[in-house]
Amino acid sequence: MNWFVAALALCVLVPSAHCATGTVAWCYHAPTCNDTTWATISTQFCNGSRQSPINIVPAEATADSSLTAFTFHNFSRASNLKTITNTGKTVKISIDSGVGVEGGGLEERYDSLQFHLHWGNGSSVPGSEHTVDGKRYPMELHIVNIKSSHNGNITAALADSTGLAALGFFIDVRPGSTGQPAIWQTLSTYLANITNSDDIATLESGLTLDDVLVGVNRSSYYRYLGSLTTPTCNEAVVWTVFKDPILVSEDVINLFNSTVRVANSSSPLVFNNYRRIQPTQSVTTQRSSTSSSSKTCYSLGLMALSVILGRS
Repeated sequence: MNWFVAALALCVLVPSAHCATGTVAWCYHAPTCNDTTWATISTQFCNGSRQSPINIVPAEATADSSLTAFTFHNFSRASNLKTITNTGKTVKISIDSGVGVEGGGLEERYDSLQFHLHWGNGSSVPGSEHTVDGKRYPMELHIVNIKSSHNGNITAALADSTGLAALGFFIDVRPGSTGQPAIWQTLSTYLANITNSDDIATLESGLTLDDVLVGVNRSSYYRYLGSLTTPTCNEAVVWTVFKDPILVSEDVINLFNSTVRVANSSSPLVFNNYRRIQPTQSVTTQRSSTSSSSKTCYSLGLMALSVILGRS
């Protein structure tokens, strides 16, 4: 049985000295406690009109010339990955200060805080949060970023409809390989050191975000306005979901669902830690005829577009 119950502070997703203090008890897919109850246990946002994750339908996405190339600040800097933690819900990697992202249609620079992962139950039982034409990938990586003007104040960011920017990357099986890419093999070796909830380990020097995102064309992505994908589901996130997956060996993928535990050695393993697909908001979009073929990105409901609230 997939048991997955805990108390969540918003600090789990976005660690900060200014983190909001409210907590709610929630879980993913246990028979009597699952994500269908979130709308009743966290009523302010979890039943809102711009909830995440969503199913992306490329044929219905509209080209938007405002979605330019990103600038990734210090993603190549050695040692910008600091610690790895078992939160009891996921595996989280903290990011050093000075790392950030701007461009890509974002209002301003956003500072990177951490990335975490969602997975299923082995490579054969996929567990990405977003889907594409109904396809669910084995895993998904989320880099959480906060608007620089909020100066690390998570409470302020959560009250801002674009206060956070999440970069989502699908993870797919890299055929015919083991222990690849090298940085993913390295990160997976730390899982044995964080088997219990709240375990934390310091990462070795020389690990970069660019290496983690190896092989991804970061000029090709989808964009929509959404929410946190865990309670309290605040609708404060600009979502960017990249088209190209990170290709990781099956043996590395399988270590996540078979190593880290919800609490301690007598508790269940963490698996199927993804929220089900949410109804997509209705939107009015404006098709762009000026995007160059090399930089065309696709939009599912953008900041500059008028949103018709309601659930389909």
